[in-house]
Amino acid sequence: MSQELKVINFMGVRKLTSAISIAMVIASILSIAIFGLKGGLDFTGGTQLELLFDRPAELSKVRSLLEEKQLESPVAVLFGSDQQVMIRTQDEMKVKGRELIAEKITAAGGVLEAVERPGREYEGFSDALVIAGLSAEALQQAAVISEADFGRVQYAKRDDKTLVALENSLDSVYVKALLADMEAATGAKIQLRSSEFVGPQIGDELRDQGGLGLLTAFILVFLYVAVQFQWKFSVGAIVALCHDVIITLGVFSFFQWDFDLTVLAALLALIGYSINDTIVIYDRIRENFRVLRKMDALDVINISLTQTLGRSVMTSMTVFIVLVCLFVFGGELLRGFSTALIIGIVVGTYSSIYIAANITAALGIGKEDLMPKEKEGAEFDETP
Repeated sequence: MSQELKVINFMGVRKLTSAISIAMVIASILSIAIFGLKGGLDFTGGTQLELLFDRPAELSKVRSLLEEKQLESPVAVLFGSDQQVMIRTQDEMKVKGRELIAEKITAAGGVLEAVERPGREYEGFSDALVIAGLSAEALQQAAVISEADFGRVQYAKRDDKTLVALENSLDSVYVKALLADMEAATGAKIQLRSSEFVGPQIGDELRDQGGLGLLTAFILVFLYVAVQFQWKFSVGAIVALCHDVIITLGVFSFFQWDFDLTVLAALLALIGYSINDTIVIYDRIRENFRVLRKMDALDVINISLTQTLGRSVMTSMTVFIVLVCLFVFGGELLRGFSTALIIGIVVGTYSSIYIAANITAALGIGKEDLMPKEKEGAEFDETP
């Protein structure tokens, strides 16, 4: 069978492929160290708004308005239908609301000194403003704080400052003003379906849990391959997985694409896909070492890689086609997920051949490592 097979000398270029891989990994690490990863809303914290338009939404106008408002890293995408829009920004709407009311107070001649939680005597109120330089009468005459926007408003004197309790929170007022400007820009009626804020602490927790998930996956893969095959195979598998993940992260870092939970999920899926391909190759190498006992280790690995090449390419191509369709038609919400997997599938197919098998060969794998162990005393088991 081996004589009929045209064997490809994969291991003959192992030094070149190793140099290429090392260069790519170093470049990726440098990119991550210099540019860092551009964290998405899931990790940095921020606000997500889900809006319903009464007509197909004009995203270009929506995005222009968000940039005009100087929101940090604003993203506006369609989801569900052409009338449903999701807006994501790293800004906290409460902070933007505070900036908005502070501008109005400054224009009237006062200073917003603080925003507090209302005391027990202000039950049913959301925020309390501490304003210097303007009395309650002056604030009312200048119509700085309108009940149409803030609901019930209650004034009180605190030392030489004015305390203003607001029924509607600053974030809801800012969102209301933002939607009004958006309606004016697009000519559509807009309904706020939901508004969610992700705090930085939650983002840090998600980041830590995601990192722990990746580390756990690496450890379990190492143990599984070590038990099913041999520790030299485990080292090759882990090096290949690290190679895939680092290069994928490096590409995201270099182009400053958003790194969010969908990308993290793609990395975990990539680990599963890549190790599956690697295990198929390892299984064939183990079988061939037991059959082709007199052949050199590199020749056995070349034969094994050649035998599994068709399967690896076909599997990768079918997955690649699906991911390209997901990239094109899946919308902005799945863009990061599909992009990470497209990069990972290409790099993972390469690493299963040129990294995992190469590392295993470099560690001196041989038939003595893979031959079934004889039980102690087996020579005495047979009776005459």
